[in-house]
Formats: sequence, C-alpha cells, structure tokens
Amino acid sequence: LPGLVIACYVTETELPAEHRAEMLRYLRNHQNEDGGTGLHIEGHSTMFGTSLNYVAARLLGMAADDPHCLRARAFMHGRGGAVNNTSWAKFWLALLGVYEWRGINPLPPEMWILPYWLIVHPGRFWCHCRMVYLPMSYLYGKRAACPPTPLTEALRKELYVEPYSEIAWEEQRNNCGPADMYVQHHPLQDLLWKVVAAAEPWIPAWLRRRALSWCADMILHEDGSTRHVDIGPVNKAINMVCCWYDDPHGEAFKAHLPRIFDYLWLAEDGMKMQGYNGSQAWDTAFAVQAIAASGLGEEAEVSPILRKAHEYLDASQVREDCPEVERYYRHISNGAWPFSTQDPADRSRPAV
Repeated sequence: LPGLVIACYVTETELPAEHRAEMLRYLRNHQNEDGGTGLHIEGHSTMFGTSLNYVAARLLGMAADDPHCLRARAFMHGRGGAVNNTSWAKFWLALLGVYEWRGINPLPPEMWILPYWLIVHPGRFWCHCRMVYLPMSYLYGKRAACPPTPLTEALRKELYVEPYSEIAWEEQRNNCGPADMYVQHHPLQDLLWKVVAAAEPWIPAWLRRRALSWCADMILHEDGSTRHVDIGPVNKAINMVCCWYDDPHGEAFKAHLPRIFDYLWLAEDGMKMQGYNGSQAWDTAFAVQAIAASGLGEEAEVSPILRKAHEYLDASQVREDCPEVERYYRHISNGAWPFSTQDPADRSRPAV
C-alpha cells in the first residue's frame, strides 16, 4: 500500500477521498503497541514497515501531530531514524525525494544489456524478482525523484534524527536496523557493491541511454502483456511511475490508472492493497474439486453450478503466448490457466 500511495503522489494522481479515508483507517488499525508497524499485520515492528507506512499516512493527509504519527516517529527516532532501513524502503524514499540516491547500493540498468549467458544476467532471475528490479533499475538509472514540495520538505525533517543536509548518505548504503536484518551481508557482497558504486560514474552516457531504452522497452512489454495489471502490486506501482517519467501525458501512463483499483480491497479493518488482483481461477478450480470429492456433484441442484464453473474455466484459459517470449525472458503460456483472471494471464511467470 505505501508504494502505491507514493507512486500516486509522485505522478500527481489523486486517489478518491473515500479511498484515502479507508486507507488511513487500515494504517491506524495495524499500528503496533510500540508505535511501529511490521512487515505484515502480525509481524514485529520494523523500520521498513514503520517508515513507509508513516510516509503513506502523511501523504494520505494525516497531520504530523496526530497521535498515530507521534508514536511512529518516536519508534523511528528511538532506533536512529529512517536511515537504518532496508534497500526497498530506501528506494521508495529516494523516489519520493526524502532520501538521497547515493545512499542506496547501485541498481545499474546496464546489467540488462550484459550477455545473457552470464549467470548474473537479470533475465535469469525469478520472475517476481526480475520484474521488480527492472523498473527499480530504470528509475535508479535516471535518478528519478519527486520535485520538492512542502510535504516532502517536512518529511525530510520528520524521518531522521539528524538534519537532512548533514547525513553522510554514502555511509547508509548497508545500514540496516537489527529488526529488519534477516540475513547479514557477506563481506564479498559489500565489496562488490563498493566496486560497482566506484565504477558507475565512469559509465559512458551513451551506454546509460542504451540501457535505459532497453529497460523502458521491457517495462512496456510487461504492461502490455498483462494489460497493465503487471505481475504484482510492487512492479505495478513502480511501472506506473516509469511510464509517467517517460511521458506524463502518454497513453502508457494513462492505461495504468484504471487498473490501480484491481488491487484495492475494502475489509472490516480498512482498505488495503492485495498481493495480486485476485485468485478467481484458483478458487474456482478448488471449489469444483471440493464439490466432486464430496459427492455433491451428483445432486441435480448442483449441476448448474458445475456447468457455470466449467464455462468460467474454459473462458479463463490462456489462448496465446505473449509476444517475443525469448526476447523478453518469458515462458510459453498458450493453453495454461492463470491464477486469477485473463487480464494479467500470468504471462510473466511459468505457465501452470
């Protein structure tokens, strides 16, 4: 949810007032007793969850002196401020303009134009990893950041213990608080980051342009192949920002806007962003199997239900591959079924 809220703020996309109110209710309902917020609603408080949910609350209209914000700030400041954070949190904060890009380990888009036979080529990554780091590397390569606003200037003061201008950003690249540190970096990994960071200023401008152009092409392919739903909520929000930076008035960006609502879900605790746009085909298939296993399929009144389920599953089958599967590091999907609907058609992942 915070990523979507940040993406909407950066792209000057206004969410409906009713949506903002329900999102704020959700954020209030899941603040932990210590003032922080977890990686998920049952998790211990982390700097990642607290800082991004704090930013989301402020962007949605919550005042800085609201008790919710006061408790969250106390949690963050008591643990050194938002510099003690994860790489994804630093990415979102940098995109918003409340963290400096030089405080992030490099995400060079040139990785995408390396020979594919190299084991480190991003095209070999797991699909969810690949499709998130693709737009991240694009925005990193452009050093895209929201222009300063009174609210972002206020957030620069609220998120950190020390003055924003005095933070040694390069020293924060591997800085991560203990609550967020699940696996310690290997020293060789940190050394590799240092080497890449030192080499990046020497990358020729023409090579950076070529890499960004190829990344933009792959982003558009992902959007088109999934009808702008994308493989999940994270790259959905980041891809939308990429399209906006490419052309804020273009059709590629405009096509993203109505698909935002595919991910939003209103429940008793407020409005949240789902991990996918649903599980319709998955649920239907399991429901049919349960009916068959129970013997209810023999009942006359159940027959119409099974007939409709069959019609739905037949209509949900993917009947084509996405264009140029090998060029864009995709799997075949013709004849497979999606997890949810025909819109994303799961064509970013292996067919099932």
